[in-house]
Order: sequence, then structure tokens, then C-alpha cells
Amino acid sequence: MRNISSVLGRLAKSISISLVLLFAVTMTSNAQDAKEGAALFKANCTSCHKIDKKFTGPALAGMSERHDEEWLVKWIKNSGAMIASGDPMAKQIFEEYNKVAMPAFTQFSDDQIKGIIAFVKEEEARLAAGPAAGAATGGAAASSDANNFMIIGMVAIFLLAIGVIVILSRVTKTLEKVIANNQAAVEAARVRNESVEESGRVRFAQKFLKNKKLVGFTALMVVGLLAVLGWQTMWNVGVHQGYKPVQPIKFSHQIHAGVNQIECQYCHGGAYKSKNASIPSANVCMNCHNTITASDHYEGETSPEILKLYRAVDWNPDTRTYGDNPRPIEWVRIHNLPDFAYFNHSQHVTVAGLECQTCHGPIETMEEVYQYSPLTMKWCVDCHKTTEVNADNKYYDQLIEAHEKLKKGEKMTAAMIGGLECGKCHY
Repeated sequence: MRNISSVLGRLAKSISISLVLLFAVTMTSNAQDAKEGAALFKANCTSCHKIDKKFTGPALAGMSERHDEEWLVKWIKNSGAMIASGDPMAKQIFEEYNKVAMPAFTQFSDDQIKGIIAFVKEEEARLAAGPAAGAATGGAAASSDANNFMIIGMVAIFLLAIGVIVILSRVTKTLEKVIANNQAAVEAARVRNESVEESGRVRFAQKFLKNKKLVGFTALMVVGLLAVLGWQTMWNVGVHQGYKPVQPIKFSHQIHAGVNQIECQYCHGGAYKSKNASIPSANVCMNCHNTITASDHYEGETSPEILKLYRAVDWNPDTRTYGDNPRPIEWVRIHNLPDFAYFNHSQHVTVAGLECQTCHGPIETMEEVYQYSPLTMKWCVDCHKTTEVNADNKYYDQLIEAHEKLKKGEKMTAAMIGGLECGKCHY
């Protein structure tokens, strides 16, 4: 309680700073008024176009100098119709971009398209002027759009907070006086209590050491506890449940398998036909990421993790071509089994029909993959004791056929009971 005044002083300063910051943030947030053209551009155009560089489509900077507004309105609304009509400029663009026409936006009105064109001009001017001009424009807009009602409300809250702090400060000073008057008595009582407790502990220790049976029982309990802890430690040697290494690329299963619902076996194709589930090669990633750059989350720029993929496959997103210097992605293995343990993915996925989550846990919710199950022998045995066999497959049909031949006295070969499976010999 002796430091309450200083605490309240710091609290008052913190509240004042917080209110000023809240006021500034409120003014800035009220100033943000996105134009219709900007909203339409970001929702419909950013997947193919950038302002300052070539992407899937051409760079938009300078398009108003290259074409008049009437031509641009017709082109954006229905480029295919202009190509079919024989417009020379439309045909030239069509030929330049591998004869792939831009999608038609017939749902847009002329005014909406003109709004998009105006937004592109503003962005082009902003990029040419640099970041300083953009900051000055934003500050002017924020100051002009300030809400008077919000200012009055913030001032009222500020005054109320000061009043509360003043009242609490006076109450605190009164309490500090009371505590100061009783401090000596409290300190004396504390010293007496510590003396009594110390003498009590000494007497207890003396009585405990004189009781040989109690000492022996305590020693036995300590030895038993250490034995249990040692056993648990040795039992968990080599168990890496929860292991989550740092990977060279932050690949999110939550986004790919969860949000986008991509099938596990699209990337891990070996799970249903071989022993190993296999790590997908980078060209599988490029099936999608040659156009998907996650730029919506990085202010129009390509995600830094996708750029790592581009460097690995030597892909140039500007020219959309591959180079001659690819390099492997050095993924860190997460699920490791001892060399003497044999596990076949296809036997569990294809024959038993198990879901990937049975062993790997809720993989579709993991931002970073970790080892969900202990992967111990006991864990596997417990699963085998409770999992019912799915007999509706050709493997068990072959076994039944082989047993029927044995009953009839006919010959049976190893091939008839799965002896030609690769995994029987090749680990």
C-alpha cells in the first residue's frame, strides 16, 4: 500500500496516453473510406493484374495513355466481343498473351469501370510520387474527416478518468497513514511469529531423526519414487510425441487441407499405393502456386513463403519461365520409426480403409505439423486390438480361394496369398 500513490500516478499517465492513442486511432479509422473503384479492383482484378509490373496479365500503369477511356470500358466489359469484331488493338493483346482472352465483366456498369480506371490512375500517381506523398495525403484526409461527436466523447471520458484518479489518490493517502501508524506493531508480531516457527521446525526435525522406523519408511518411499521416475524416463526414450521441427518453408496444413479442403493424397500420393506416403515434389506445389501468390495478405506482394518455393524451382514470376538452377527443399522429417519396425501406408489406407487422422491426428487444423501420436509398439498393438478387419477386399478373397483349394487337396503357391507384394521383401 505504500506505493499505491506512485502506482496510481503511473496508471494515470498510462490512461492518458491510451486515451490519446485511442483518439488518434479513431480519427484515422473514421478517415478510411475506400472508393468503389478500389473495392472492385481488389475483388476482381488483383488475381491477374498488378499496377507496376507484368503478372498473368499486363501491367496497368500507363494504360490510359495507351488507350482512350471508351475503348477501355468496352475491353473490360467484354474483351471477347472486341476480339471477334476484329479490333486491331484487341487482337494484338490477344496474340501477345497466348490467345487467352480476359474474362468478361458484363455485370459492371460504365461508371463502375470508369471508377476502376480512376483507381488505377491514382495508384499509378501514388507509386510515382513515392511513400512520402501517400503519407501526406492520408494525413490530410484523416484530419478533414474527424468526427466532432467522437472528439467530445473522448474529452468527456478523459475528464472522468482524471476525476476517478484524484478520488482514488486521496483515499490512498488516508490508507497509507493508517498503515504507517501500525507498521511497527506488525513488524514486531512478524518477528515473534518467525521465532516461534523456527523453534517448532527444530523440535520436529529432532523428533523425526529419533524415530528410526519413520526414517526407514521415508527412505524406502524416496527410493521407490526415484525408481518409478527412472522407469518412466527410460520407457519414453525415443518417443517424440509433440515433436515440431522448424521447416524451411512454413507450409500450413490448416489452409490447404482445412480451409481449401485439398485431399491428403493429392500431395501424398504414395499413401494408397506404397510403403511410404512420400513428400510431394515442388512441381506439385507449382500446379497451384504458379498463379496463386497469396498477395491479398501481403499488400499486393507475393507471400515470402511462396517466394521460397519459386527460388527452389528457379521460377521467374515476371517472365513466368523456369530457369536452369533448381535446388531441393530440405524438409525435416517429423515421424520417425526405428529401422527394425516395418509400416506400410498402403496396407492401412487402401486395405484397412483408415483415415489419415487415425495416426496423424487433426492434421487439417495444424498450422505447423507435429507428431500427434506416440508411435510406440503399445500404441500400435492397442489399435490392432480394437480395429475391426475390413474383409471386403481382394486380399481376403484370395485367402478364401486358397483355403478352398487346400480343402480339395489342390496345390497352393505363395503368390496366391500375397507372396508377390513388393513389401514382402523390399523394406
